[in-house]
Amino acid sequence: MELTIREVKCKGDLKTFIHLPERIHEHHRNWLPPLYLDEWKLFSATKNPAFKHCETILLLALEGEKPVGRIMGIIHHPYNQKHQLKTARFAFIECYQDKHVFDTLISHIENWAVANNCTEVIGPMGFSDKEPQGFLIKGFERETMMVTNCSFPYMVSFIEQAGYHPHIDLCQYAVRLTEDIIERYRPFAIRAQRNHALVVHEFTSTRAIKPFIKPVFDLINKTYVDIYGFSTITIAEMDEFITRFLPLLDPRLIKVITNEQGKVMAFVVAMADLSNGLRKAKGRIFPVGWVHILLAGRKSKRLVLLLGAISDEMRSKGLDAILGYLLLKSAVSKGFTSIDSHLIMKDNFMMRKEIERLENFDLYKEYRIFSKTLLLTQD
Repeated sequence: MELTIREVKCKGDLKTFIHLPERIHEHHRNWLPPLYLDEWKLFSATKNPAFKHCETILLLALEGEKPVGRIMGIIHHPYNQKHQLKTARFAFIECYQDKHVFDTLISHIENWAVANNCTEVIGPMGFSDKEPQGFLIKGFERETMMVTNCSFPYMVSFIEQAGYHPHIDLCQYAVRLTEDIIERYRPFAIRAQRNHALVVHEFTSTRAIKPFIKPVFDLINKTYVDIYGFSTITIAEMDEFITRFLPLLDPRLIKVITNEQGKVMAFVVAMADLSNGLRKAKGRIFPVGWVHILLAGRKSKRLVLLLGAISDEMRSKGLDAILGYLLLKSAVSKGFTSIDSHLIMKDNFMMRKEIERLENFDLYKEYRIFSKTLLLTQD
């Protein structure tokens, strides 16, 4: 049957784009549905502030009227300008085990990239590092975590055959929590807090967190500049992130450190793994999906690291020990038995060393972002 590529222009096609993965992964045991309410916001040009500064295209592949694949193209202008790049990204690609469909989707993004004066395509990578990125290259048999890719092995084969090469690798760790780990951190945490006149802030309510939200994002913007794919978070994106995640967070799993003048020096944010609830809810909040997600958060034994940062002036002064001690102490008191690192760049040796010194670690998944150089056609 003839394959056609159609740009997503209407709500019906966007619905097909959003829900196609659940068809492709119907028999994929470890696939985790996204929260579809978030997906509608993510792909909405009016609700997602990232669309304002990015060039985008969403494509569906169809055999007759049957959708068999999807892909998104993104040109992140602020990121390209800051790093002097001419890079396009492909993201959210899905297809059945059909190389022709895959090649056709990728080819359309490459042509679109060239038409927009780009000389390189990288992916899978979304608007930022807050979205799923990379094809899975290790840990196919392991359970999928929230906001990570669950791709089939054939996707790696397809992208390599399309002329793409490894660009960035990412790691995901699981660490078993024990009282011994907490005690190992304790003396370092006490010493660091005493030596540097620091104030520790722990929370029991969302309301108490709110005065720290903007200073925390300001710290992220200052300290994440060298993280691959990171671009400055705008006020609109801050608001979107707060709306999306704050209702899901347990205040007791957020820790902030300030100096005596009240300036935020470091923070860490973690949350209960909601994967089991998302799976039972099939990604849908209504009519009763929210109950599954709420119960999953209460019953979860696995903690997920979301965000954390230490100001440049306070690096290597023990603030990581303070945050680690406080967070792990709270986690164990709430019954968590393991913690998930989420994604860490493979060449972030400092962060990886911090995790691997805990001994009870398991590097259980790896992901890869690929790249390909494009030749601009001559007029």
